[in-house]
Order: sequence, then structure tokens, then C-alpha cells
Amino acid sequence: MNQLFNKIISKLDLIVLRIVAIYLAFGLLWIVVTDSALFKLIANHEELSLLNTYKGVAFILVTAVILYLLFRKTLRQQKLIEQSLQASEERWKFALEGSGDGVWDWDIPSDHVFRSTRWHEIYGYAENEITPTATAGRELVHPDDLITLLSDVQDYFTGDKEIYTSEFRLRCKDGSWKWTLSRGMVVSRSEDGKPIRMIGTHTDITNRKTSEAQVTHLAHYDQLTGLPNRVLFLDRLRQDIKKAQRTGQSVTLMFLDLDKFKEVNDSLGHDIGDMLLKGVARRLESCVRESDTVARMGGDEFTIILSDINSQINIERIAQDILDKMTTPFHLGDEVIHISTSIGISNYPKDGNEVELLLKNADQAMYAAKEQGRNRFQYFTPIMQEEALKRMRLISDLWGALNDNQFRVYYQPIVDLATGAVFKAEALIRWQHPTRGLVSPNEFIPVAEDTGLIVDIGDWLFNEVASQTAKWKQRYPNLQVSVNKSPVQFRSVHDNCTNWIEQLKLLGLSGESFIVEITEGLLLDARDSVINQLNAFREAGMKIAIDDFGTGYSSLAYLRKFDIDFVKIDRSFTSNIAPNSSDMVLCEAIIEMSHKLGMKVIAEGVETNEQRDLLRSAGCDFAQGYLYSKPVTIDEFESLLDATQSSFSLK
Repeated sequence: MNQLFNKIISKLDLIVLRIVAIYLAFGLLWIVVTDSALFKLIANHEELSLLNTYKGVAFILVTAVILYLLFRKTLRQQKLIEQSLQASEERWKFALEGSGDGVWDWDIPSDHVFRSTRWHEIYGYAENEITPTATAGRELVHPDDLITLLSDVQDYFTGDKEIYTSEFRLRCKDGSWKWTLSRGMVVSRSEDGKPIRMIGTHTDITNRKTSEAQVTHLAHYDQLTGLPNRVLFLDRLRQDIKKAQRTGQSVTLMFLDLDKFKEVNDSLGHDIGDMLLKGVARRLESCVRESDTVARMGGDEFTIILSDINSQINIERIAQDILDKMTTPFHLGDEVIHISTSIGISNYPKDGNEVELLLKNADQAMYAAKEQGRNRFQYFTPIMQEEALKRMRLISDLWGALNDNQFRVYYQPIVDLATGAVFKAEALIRWQHPTRGLVSPNEFIPVAEDTGLIVDIGDWLFNEVASQTAKWKQRYPNLQVSVNKSPVQFRSVHDNCTNWIEQLKLLGLSGESFIVEITEGLLLDARDSVINQLNAFREAGMKIAIDDFGTGYSSLAYLRKFDIDFVKIDRSFTSNIAPNSSDMVLCEAIIEMSHKLGMKVIAEGVETNEQRDLLRSAGCDFAQGYLYSKPVTIDEFESLLDATQSSFSLK
């Protein structure tokens, strides 16, 4: 009962009632006591009446004095309280605004809002430009953030959030948007607990939000191309797979790798390479819808996610469009770049239900496209998984091949077309696998280059050839042996150029006994380490030959710059030569050009007497091919030397 009574009557009312009760009690006591005393002391009715009048006047005066003192004290206390509250509020607002925040004070029942001067300064509004209501303030909030703001307020009012905070964009007078952190608290509630008054601050957090956005962008986007990076790509692919699981749709993943991008990057510089990657990114984006994802995985690898495309025709149309746009020349500054791409394609759910599996399968399909000639697309097939496993086993076996002495050196003679004598030979490596037998170099050399093992294998090959040449020195003093050196070896951090030259000194051999065969692409690599190695070989007396000439990017300027001794015409030109054919014209042009630049010419892939005679009539110096001999063992090569050897000098 007391609790109910206390709820109905406020504390202030109780104080007032107590004062009234005291007043009534005092009044009644005054009347009873004084009347009783007067009746006993005064018998005259007129005197009694007069005294009662005086008594009433005295009562009024006494109560007036008491009430005056009580109310005076109460009003003083009230004024002191109000002054204290006003001072506290002014200090509170001063403290908040002094920190740069805008202060707001919301009377919830009337929707009236007081906004401080600093608040108006932050957003650029004059004092009278914004209606002092919460409704008017909400009209300034970004439409995308309004629901969040209202939800945060409601959660605070209902007690779901202990502290009110909300972040949203608020429109400034100049039309720009400022990210705002709103904080506040209810300072007054009604008797039934409903919020009546709320005060808080607005803080400009635009710089913080901008920094957060930049960090997010750095974490999820490639800085060179602006495309999603691997992190964001994987997240989007997971989301697309989840969506496809619900809807029953498919997801297509394309894995792209630019063909021979490294040659362009090494030859023309990283600046041109970066410009090319940006151009590739823009062309890829133009081939797909806005809802699709184009991402850069790193280097020259890109991925594309195509959602909700169940038609194979449409998928292949997009893939072919990409191939066509990539083969269109890129005009970058003064350079015109020709490039292509290889595309591997995997599909959810046919080729896998998990992100990593789909990515791996698309990667395998991309490698299959490269092996089939590049500039094409290839779907993933289960056979590719088997090929990938074979490649992994091959890599594993390669690591042990050197230690287990599984490599062999074969020699293919290079014949003087004028005399038929064997002047030179090319040293070729073969891998005698313990279970697979003889493994083709075309199979393991690319793998060795990809893994970096070619450096150790190349050093082993040269040491073997040098040791054998030292043994042949007495019998065949003028024999020259050529050894291939991969671009990967030139770019290695290990200075195997010095190792080769020191090995010659150790064996007492002249550098003139050796020819270093390099690819055309290496000529375009103008980095100091490559130039220094080529110069070191020449200073040691070793000759330089361009292998597979005509299939790369070299030019006359590069041939002159590096002082090349031999040009080897690629077998793709010699295998189809015939009188007056285009291949014959090309061979004649290469021979004439080389001779005028002081270089001799070796034709590769010579297999028929007709090819030999045509090349001889064109002035070619040397020939190499199955017409004379396939690559043979040391003993077989010595027999060839003995059969054709005659007195000759190095050429």
C-alpha cells in the first residue's frame, strides 16, 4: 500500500503535504489552546470577542512570518540549485564544445532539439537554417544510413544497448557528406520510465572513416590495376558459391595467365610491364558484366568469376572475346606490344564444391591451354588432375636426380656444310629415370626452369662437358662444344658465370673450346647482370650463339650490341624449305644478314639431302640434324669424329 501511495504522490508533494499538515496542526492547536485559555480568563463577551480578533491577527502575523521564512529559504535553495545546474550545464557544454564536438539537447515529447554553435560550424549551417527538431535533423542523414540511426536510438531506448552511439553520414550545407559519430544519454525520464530528455554530441569522424576505407582498399584491392586482389576474390567466390547452393545456379571460374609477359617485362622494363597490366585489366573488365568479378592474383595472373551463366555458349563467347581483345596490340607510349593469354575454366558444382579446388582445377586447365600452344581457353577435365600429379612427381624426382647421378650428356654433331667435317657439337642433357627410362628434355627442362633447379642442373652439365672436353683436348684439339644456358640461369642470384670460367681455368682449358647458346629473349634483357655475364664469357674467349633464331623478339640492333658469333636458324624454318618457298626466302635473308654482321650461321633440324643442298647453295656455314646424326653418347660421338675428322682450324 505504501509503495502504491509513493508511486502516486511524488517526493515533492509529500514535502508540501507535510508542511500543510504541520500548519493545520499548529493552527488547530493554537485555536484550541488559546480559546480554552481565554474562556477561563475572560468572562466579558465583548472583551472575549475583541481578544479573539487580536488573537486571529496575531495568528495571521505569526503564520505569515513563518511562511515567509519557509518560502524565502525554499526559494533561495531553489535559486541556488538552478544556478548550480546552469553552471554545470554551461561547464558541460563548454567542455564538450571545447573538444570540437557539436552538442545537441533533445526534448523528446516536443521533438525540439537545441543544437550548439559548434554543431552548426561543423556542418556549415547558420543558426536559423535548420529547424530545431529531431525530424529536421534526420532529413540531413544519408538515406543509406537512416535505418541504422533509428535502430540505434530505439535499441538504446528499449535497453538493448547500454550506451547510445551511432555512425552515419550527415549532409553539410555545401552538399558534401560528413561521417558523424553520435553519442548521447537520457538525462530525464517520465514517472513511467519513458525518456523525456536526451543530450549528446556529434563528432566529425570523416578523416577516420577515410583512413579506414583506404586501409580496407589496400587490403582488398590490387594497387596497380585497381582490381580486387586475391583476398577479396576468394571471399567473393565463396559468397557466389553459397548463393549458387541456394538457387541451384552454376558458377564459372576463369584463370588467366598472359603469354610470354616476362619477356615483355624484362625487355622493355617494369614501367611498360605495369602499363600493360593496367591495360589488360581494363580490357578484361570490358568483356564481362558489372556483376561479375575480375581480379588480379599477382604477377600476370588474373581470375574472372561469372555467376548465373548456365550456357556453355555464353561462357565460350566471353572467353573468345577475351582472347580477341588481348591479341589486339597495346599502344603504350612509343611501344606497340603484342601479347596473348591462356585461359583455364572450371565450373561449380561440376568441377568442385570448394573454392580452393575450383581454383586449382582452373589453374591446371590454364596450364593445359599453354601446353597446347597458348592463346586459347581450355576446360578442366579429370585427366588434367592426373597430369598435375605427374608434374608433382616429376618435380619430386628431379630433386633427387642430381644426387643419384641420373643425368647423362649426349652430343649432336654440327657439320661443316662445305667439307662435311664435324667441327662442333652441341651438348644435350638427358635424364635416365630409374623407372620411367629416358625422359625427354621437353618434359623436364620447363619444370626445372619453373622450380629453379635448372641452375644446379646447368652447372652439372657444364662441369661434365668441360671435363670431357679436357679429355678430348689431345685427340681433337680444335673441337668446339656448345652448351645451352637458360635465361633462368642468367637471372639467378648465384654467379654461375664465374663458376664456369673458374672450372675452365682449373682444367686448363681455353674458352675458345666452348660456345654458350642463349635464347633471343635474353638479348632483350638489358639488366646489368646479364650484360656482365655475356661480357665475362667473351673475355674468357668463349663464343656466343643465338639459339632458335627467328622465333623471338630480337632485332639487328641487339645482335650488334652483344657481338654475337653464331646464329642458329630454328628448325621451324629449315624443315619446310623448298626452292622459292617463303621459308627458303627467310633462311636466305637470315644467312645474308648474319654474314654482313660478321656472324656465321648454323641451320638446325636438317633431315634431308635436299635441305642440306639448299642451305649450302644459300651460303649457310654449318648444319645440325638427323641427316647427320641424332644426339649420341660419348663413345658414339668419338666414332663420328674419327670418321669425319680432318685437319681444320676453329671457325
